[in-house]
Amino acid sequence: MTVLALDVGGTKLAAGVVTPDGHALSFVTAPTGIDDGPATVVDRLTELGHEALRSAAALGNKAGVTGNDVVALGIGCGGPLDPGTGTILGPPGLPGWYDVPLGPLMAERFGRPAYVENDASAAALGEYRWGGWNVRSLVYLTVSTGLGGGVILDGELFRGAAGQGGELGHVVVDWQGRECGCGARGCAEAYVSGTAIARRAEEARQADPASSLAGLPAITAREVVTHARAGDRLARAIWDETTAILARTVAVLINVWEPELVVLGGGVTRAGGHLLDPVREGALRQAMLPAAKACDVALSGHGDTVGVLGAAAIAFHHLERSEGA
Repeated sequence: MTVLALDVGGTKLAAGVVTPDGHALSFVTAPTGIDDGPATVVDRLTELGHEALRSAAALGNKAGVTGNDVVALGIGCGGPLDPGTGTILGPPGLPGWYDVPLGPLMAERFGRPAYVENDASAAALGEYRWGGWNVRSLVYLTVSTGLGGGVILDGELFRGAAGQGGELGHVVVDWQGRECGCGARGCAEAYVSGTAIARRAEEARQADPASSLAGLPAITAREVVTHARAGDRLARAIWDETTAILARTVAVLINVWEPELVVLGGGVTRAGGHLLDPVREGALRQAMLPAAKACDVALSGHGDTVGVLGAAAIAFHHLERSEGA
C-alpha cells in the first residue's frame, strides 16, 4: 500500500509515491508558475503526479510497487484552506486561488480519495511520524517562500476551531512593522521567509554600493547567506536580523505551546548551522525558563522531501482513521 503525495508551494510543486514507513519511492519537482493561474498550475500538478507514479512504477520490480498500490492522495498546500472539502481559500502565496476545489479535482483525475491539509501542518505530522524524534509534542516551522507552521500536541495534529490552527508565520513581531502578504503588519513571515529576506536585502543594497550584494543581478535568500558567510557587512547585518527575529518568534511559540521540540524545515534551512545555532541559542535564552528547559530546537532531516512526506502523512492519517472507524 502506498499513497501519492502532492505538495503545492508558492515557488515549487513536488510529488512522490510514499510507503507507510515514510520512504519516498519517487520524488519529482517542477516550478509552480503562480502567474499562470490556478487552472494551469492544477494541470501542471496533475502531470507531476503522473510523473511520480511513472517513476515509482519504474522501480516496481525492485520495490514491489505498482500504480495499483496507490490507495489515496495526500495534498499539502498553503492556507487558508478547508480540509473538510479540500478547497483552497485564497492563500497569500498563491494569488488568485480563491475557492479552488483542489481535493475534488485531484480525486477525480487520479480516481482515488484525496485529503488536503495546510502544507506546514502536514509537514508537522510527517516529522512526528517519521522524523525519529521520539516526542509527543512538537512545533514545526517551514522557512521557505513563506513562513508556515504546524503543531502536534499529545500526538494529535492541532487544527483549531476553524481548521486553520498553526498559522505560525503570522505571529506579530512588530505591530507597526513591515506589511505582510496577509494584509497585517509586522508578521514574522514579512521578515524571515526566503522572499522577505531577499526583499530586505534588495532594499538595503540601494544605500550601500560597497556591498558585494550591490553587483548581483538579483538577490535570493541563498545569496544573502553566501555573502554573509564571506564576510560582507550588509549581508551579515541582514542575516543577523533574520536569525534574531526568527529566534524571537520561536521563543514566543515555545512559551505558548510548551513543546518538547521545535523543528525547522524549508529551503532557507539549507543554511544549516548558520541558521540553527543563533536561532536555537536565542530562542531558548528568551523563552520562559521551564518551557525552555523542556524544549529543543532542531533542523528537519528530510530536506527537500519534507513537504511530500507531510502530504503523505496526512493521507495515511485519514486512512488509519477510516479503518478504525
